[in-house]
Amino acid sequence: MLESLNVVIDAMPYILVGFLETAGLVFGAMGLGLLMGVPLAVGQVYGNRVVRFLVGIYVWFFRGVPVVVLLLLFYFGLFSLIGLNLSAFASAAMVLGLTSAAYQSQIFRGSIQSLPQGQFKAAQALGMSNRVAITSIILPQALRFSIPGWSNEYSIILKDSAVAFVIGVTEIMARTHFVASRTFEHLPLFIAAGLLYYVLTYLGVTGLRKLEKKVRIAGYSH
Repeated sequence: MLESLNVVIDAMPYILVGFLETAGLVFGAMGLGLLMGVPLAVGQVYGNRVVRFLVGIYVWFFRGVPVVVLLLLFYFGLFSLIGLNLSAFASAAMVLGLTSAAYQSQIFRGSIQSLPQGQFKAAQALGMSNRVAITSIILPQALRFSIPGWSNEYSIILKDSAVAFVIGVTEIMARTHFVASRTFEHLPLFIAAGLLYYVLTYLGVTGLRKLEKKVRIAGYSH
């Protein structure tokens, strides 16, 4: 028991570098997912038939294919095919971000559609263009209502990041597996890795809950 604990303590500085890699993957993917997810959601709700069809195909593809397959497909195939020479870390962050965008778009779409339709019509009646009405009235409310779902997406992306080691990203799981394969102390090392994932989950979810309370619209219920 003491020997196992010593192995974990000795390996922790090495594994903690993977902790930072994992955090970078998750925040990068969430950021890209947010930047793409909002316009995708707007396109699904307010776009014409062609836009809704194209967004639907995108969402269907990234929600239907396992993340590990997407990582291998993009890193070893599509990125090279279009001339993108990305590192393993950048490739993983982009693939996770593209996947997250599909899920986040559905979170935002649900929030937009939960708002009273009269708000958009009232904005049009006041002479606002569709773009101004969406960006000034609809999205500020919808993004607030999306935070609980966004918190859930954070946890999902964090867990999905654990398979990024298949393309060579040296995140928590890759470094833990490397040490375990040499020390044969698999159980204590993977318990330690699980605790690191728990810490990341706790920090992210707690931060989003605080953000939700801070931006909550007082007296408003949808």
